[in-house]
Amino acid sequence: MFTDYTKIIIKAGDGGNGAIAFHREKYVAAGGPDGGDGGNGGSIYFQVDKDKNTLIDFRYNKKYKAQNGENGSGNRCSGKYGEDLYIKVPIGTVVKDAKTDKVIADLSKPNQVELVLKGGRGGRGNQHFATSTRQVPRFAEDGEKGEEIEVILELKLLADVGLLGFPNVGKSTFLSVVTDAKPKIANYHFTTLEPNLGVVKTKNGDGFVIADIPGIIEGASEGIGLGIRFLRHVERTRLLLHFLDVSGTEGRNPVEDFYTINKELEKYSLKLAKRKQIIVANKIDAMQDESILKEVENLAKKENLELYKISAVTREGVQELIDHVSEVLKILPKEGLIEIEEKKVYTLEEENKDKWSIKKENGVFIVTGKPIQRLIGRINMEDNESLYYLQKMLRTLGVDDKLREMGVKEGDTVILEDWELEWEN
Repeated sequence: MFTDYTKIIIKAGDGGNGAIAFHREKYVAAGGPDGGDGGNGGSIYFQVDKDKNTLIDFRYNKKYKAQNGENGSGNRCSGKYGEDLYIKVPIGTVVKDAKTDKVIADLSKPNQVELVLKGGRGGRGNQHFATSTRQVPRFAEDGEKGEEIEVILELKLLADVGLLGFPNVGKSTFLSVVTDAKPKIANYHFTTLEPNLGVVKTKNGDGFVIADIPGIIEGASEGIGLGIRFLRHVERTRLLLHFLDVSGTEGRNPVEDFYTINKELEKYSLKLAKRKQIIVANKIDAMQDESILKEVENLAKKENLELYKISAVTREGVQELIDHVSEVLKILPKEGLIEIEEKKVYTLEEENKDKWSIKKENGVFIVTGKPIQRLIGRINMEDNESLYYLQKMLRTLGVDDKLREMGVKEGDTVILEDWELEWEN
């Protein structure tokens, strides 16, 4: 089964907690704090695997989680880092954020590896919080939670040439003639239900890859027929061969078909609509009305496009077309087919690391944000020194001043993440 689209949930490992410990050794007085740091959580990478050609493995396993970091311990012993998770995908896979539809990674090169989710940072042990005035800190940092997101995996075939055209215009027959591919061929619409790839070997000994894209019809960009599922595969191609049936046996107007498909390409992607095209007038062996071919010739002149007249069945004109395609591909660029709109690695350490906010609801002040989460994670509410540290850090972050600016008064309730406190001036 060919699978080219799926959604999965990925979660980076949590960071281990820092340790609260004090040095204990015979004959050594006041050994001091020696709590070790927690280990960082494992990160999530996507890696190209040359042996994979579909996304079918992800149909059955929908959640992937990297290993958590271990907690720190006494004697300044740091916790072990969580193992990174490498998710293997076929070449041509695009990873998108399911919420924003932004491209996170484009896995289009052999052996390519991309970091997508960074593991949570390990918490610091209490050894880091000792000062001349706070010699016995009874608090440490909790490890940061690893981010969890849902991503879309799309497989966009890596082909040099894409075959465009309405169903039953002879694309599959053409592919079977010029390559060793064995596509299903029959005289009815939508014979091809999944993309077929084939390698064309040229006289010079080199070659290029052709993708037979299943029939795209009017409304495909909105999901009608086989829809967007196959438009995505056209994105990877450098050159499009636009097949038109000039035999007249289907009763279709090839000129109207040409504009209909190009309109769908434009709706899906303006960049794709500008991709270089060559018009291929197919089935000239079965042509019943030469006026149809004349209309296609006028179309090619009007649109300033090259035109090749062939019969995939009798192979008339096929070799000339292949030779020309081979020459065109030598000058067409290979890079830049997919644009990464926003190169983004999700990491709690970097994402909004300094952002916090306060809102007032029913007389209660609610303080949230990544710095507040980290601060609360290292506070021991049963320890006075730890509470003094909390007050100091709230002043340093500017939370104290902002609360006063918003009118906080003695006895008001202030919520810091999960902690409900009473304000004292």
